[in-house]
Amino acid sequence: MSFKNAYLQRVYDGVVARNAGEPEFHQAVHEVLESLEPVCDADPRYEKMGVLERLCEPERVIYFRVPWVDDNGKVQVNRGFRVQFSSAIGPYKGGLRFHPSVNQSVIKFLGFEQIFKNSLTGLPIGAGKGGADFDPKGKSDGEVMRFCQSFMTELSKHIGENTDVPAGDIGVGSREIGFLYGQYKRLVNEFTGAITGKGLRYGGSLARTEATGYGLCYFTEEMLNANGKSFKGQRVIISGSGNVAIYAHIKATEFGAKVVAMSDSDGYIYDPNGIDIETVRELKEKNRKRISEYVKYHSGATYTPGCSGIWSIPCDIALPCATQNEIDEVSAALLAKNGCYCVSEGANMPSTPEAIKVYFANKMLYGPAKAANAGGVATSALEMSQNSLRYSWSFEKVDHKLQDIMKNIYNAAADAAALYGHEGNLMIGANIAGFKKVASAMLAYGVAY
Repeated sequence: MSFKNAYLQRVYDGVVARNAGEPEFHQAVHEVLESLEPVCDADPRYEKMGVLERLCEPERVIYFRVPWVDDNGKVQVNRGFRVQFSSAIGPYKGGLRFHPSVNQSVIKFLGFEQIFKNSLTGLPIGAGKGGADFDPKGKSDGEVMRFCQSFMTELSKHIGENTDVPAGDIGVGSREIGFLYGQYKRLVNEFTGAITGKGLRYGGSLARTEATGYGLCYFTEEMLNANGKSFKGQRVIISGSGNVAIYAHIKATEFGAKVVAMSDSDGYIYDPNGIDIETVRELKEKNRKRISEYVKYHSGATYTPGCSGIWSIPCDIALPCATQNEIDEVSAALLAKNGCYCVSEGANMPSTPEAIKVYFANKMLYGPAKAANAGGVATSALEMSQNSLRYSWSFEKVDHKLQDIMKNIYNAAADAAALYGHEGNLMIGANIAGFKKVASAMLAYGVAY
């Protein structure tokens, strides 16, 4: 993985040497640095002031054990993480992920991506990420509560409304947020906006649950419109069946599309008549069942074990909303072969570098995650604002602000790409636009920051 710019090569080589065994983090850093070549070529201050070396090194990494007791009375121990990556433009902001795959590399890649995503929103929020290798799937409410309380007992020492404001992510939904915030409030004896994604009755924001999925479609519609297209009449594949996927389905359908496939970690469903989202919501949100149950209620639908096959289904638009690196080179080639002309990312880094090359080689429209899925963190920041005001905005007001933010993100990425000679390449544009805002703050602070 070589760079034309010698400074960028030194920075990347240093990241790899100092962070051995962290492939996800290496991948995220390489993708961003590669995009920044024209910026660094044009402005020597970034090298002189060591901006990229500092940007690639988290301000703080917190790693801690999380002991808890299961329903059988046995003590379990998990690992907890919080990476506070950058506070250049505001308090650290980013979700918590509870999943067996969580490790330091995953959390660092997510936190690094968050720097640029949060910058793109135009809101005053820095970047962080956290989580644990705990799997809430199959656990009782009591077990999840005890884990969350133990996790927050340590995390509470490092967060606060003006310091670090976590939110939810994979494995951390309304149940987990409630337990986490309840313990935080108990420990610090304050009712503050130190966590977002809260329930509406205790400081949450309307439209937060829908925000990432809705925002993904608002961004994608801007990208489609700019290229003479729209969602109307298009076949859409959405991986995943959590909040992002469900609300992406709802908004894409509202825009006139037909969603024909969705998935979970076990496999995927295909319904040529269009996925009935209410059945999916009944299964996933209310009953916590597997998506395979869908075929019991819809005779024309089929279920296939395994996840990668979903990308072999012919479609016009693909919205990966499950997890990192879920679309590889082979899957991307299948998408292109079967008529897909647009991929827009609802998950974080769901496409491998090889898959992205396939998109560009086939002149597909590509909405990178840090731009396309920024609606969730943007609305979290709006929740922070409402908490500070001790006020609650209407759904329509929050949704209108979200639409404006996603439109502005698209325009910022498109304009930056054009300015630096890569018109239409939203990946490069998003990285440059996100970087320049953070870098300008870092230059203003001096090298002590």
